[in-house]
Amino acid sequence: MLRPVNNVIIISHNAIRSIRRSKVIKNHRLNHQITAREVRLIDDHGKQIGVIALEEALKKAQEVELDLVEIAPDAKPPVVKLIDYKKFRYLEDKKRKEAKKHTKQSDLKEIRFSPFIGEHDLETGLKKVKKFLSEGNLVKISIVFKGRQMAHQEFGPKLLTNILSRLEESVAQEREARFEGRRFVTILRSLKDQQNKHETKDQKSSSKEIQNNSDRQDTPPPSDGIPSEKSKKQNG
Repeated sequence: MLRPVNNVIIISHNAIRSIRRSKVIKNHRLNHQITAREVRLIDDHGKQIGVIALEEALKKAQEVELDLVEIAPDAKPPVVKLIDYKKFRYLEDKKRKEAKKHTKQSDLKEIRFSPFIGEHDLETGLKKVKKFLSEGNLVKISIVFKGRQMAHQEFGPKLLTNILSRLEESVAQEREARFEGRRFVTILRSLKDQQNKHETKDQKSSSKEIQNNSDRQDTPPPSDGIPSEKSKKQNG
């Protein structure tokens, strides 16, 4: 609570804790911050209790000494859960980190060339292109024309052909080359990632086929109820 004393505002310790707590819980409403009259309650064991009044849900939270956290505010009624809020934040952060770890982002990098570029600068640019492609990025090739160079637009496709030939067969054009104002532009992607995916898929298919063949070989043929010569001798 704010209390003015001799024109000086004094902030109590409770107010400071409240301010800090409001920053922590800005992503989720909990306890008395929840505004819905009715909520769908999930207990601390993950069991659905059902739709109950907010006051009753708050009472249950007090009984088990846990927080009432609104986990699905857009649902009707909102879904709330009994859980320790620190534990809830920890689990949410862990999920986000795991999702980020398994999500490979592909950025678009741009490398610019002059239509009359020298050999040394061309080699430097190609090294950057190869580096970005090896990291799984898309690469935008921009051949930039300046001033009177626009009178020689044929050097754009010519230089691009040279670039593609030096990159060998490891790339493909994501977008067809075209002029955009004073730039001759295309976007390249690496074929290696796509090849690796196909190889992995083929390996899985081959392994499955080998396993199926092995299972068929291990399975004895049906006897049709007719005893073999060997079994006749053993029985005799």
